[in-house]
Amino acid sequence: MKICIFGAGAIGGYMGVKLAQAGADVSLVARGPHLEAMQQNGLKLLKEGDEHQVTVTAAEDPRELGQQDYVIVTLKAHSVPAVVDKMQPLIGDHTTIVSGVNGVPWWYFHKIGGALEGTRLHTVDPNDAQWNGFGPDNVLGCVVYPAAEVIAPGVIKHIEGNRFSLGEPDGTKSERALALSKVLSAAGLKAPVRPKLRDEIWIKLWGNLSFNPISALTHATLDVLCTDEGTRPIARAMMLEAQDIAEKLGVKFPIDVEKRIDGGAAVGAHRTSMLQDLDQGRPMEIDALVSSVQELGKITKTPTPTIDTILSLIRLRAKTAGLY
Repeated sequence: MKICIFGAGAIGGYMGVKLAQAGADVSLVARGPHLEAMQQNGLKLLKEGDEHQVTVTAAEDPRELGQQDYVIVTLKAHSVPAVVDKMQPLIGDHTTIVSGVNGVPWWYFHKIGGALEGTRLHTVDPNDAQWNGFGPDNVLGCVVYPAAEVIAPGVIKHIEGNRFSLGEPDGTKSERALALSKVLSAAGLKAPVRPKLRDEIWIKLWGNLSFNPISALTHATLDVLCTDEGTRPIARAMMLEAQDIAEKLGVKFPIDVEKRIDGGAAVGAHRTSMLQDLDQGRPMEIDALVSSVQELGKITKTPTPTIDTILSLIRLRAKTAGLY
């Protein structure tokens, strides 16, 4: 089984090290100093005080790697449409695209059934680049839970978590999902195959939708914004609007909104990914995490006044920083 990780940053690099340690036939696509370090010295993982160094196959040009059985996409969501053409040498007749990207996935309405079957989401897949370039029948969903950082070129620091939930758009436990789950499990990663992956997508999105933009706007860490008397109600209002949308789409939430916010507070003084991107001058995942929910609100005819307000503010903040 040939596996390529496209976008071998923090999460992709962590997964790459674990797979390489387990003897999997894995390659990584990266660029810049990070790629050069991997090619020269291998990839190093720092985890719980231990160092793990592995030799990896890494390239910038996918043509050097050839067709794969699985291509695991771990880029930021807004980066994917522009590289669909570049990824084509990796894709053959039997290649599975594993979408390990934050936010509402471009394939969300594929095999969902009902009146919205096949609906395209333009906020996350402008011009249907992924829908046409990958093909929705070739996609396997993935919700990524680990937290990791690239602390130096070729060096990944694992912070917490090791679960990559997998799921077919139609909810079946397919051979391709089970085969990948087996390989990831052999590498020491949790990879359950879920019949209702969209429920997990929304539970993760629930926090990202609200905590990320509020954090970037206020520069507050999770523990502060989830307990502050001004920002907690804003996060709650955004989450309740999102829950209304999701429930119209058949999603079930296993916890209530107050417990979800309390869970965010319990993480402590964490700087969200959107705040980190703002600080480091990198484009933020505004469309995948927030604009997509607004689009789903329009599709389901659900008012989203708080989401609309915060989205307008974070878009302007990003534009003034040259990051949107």
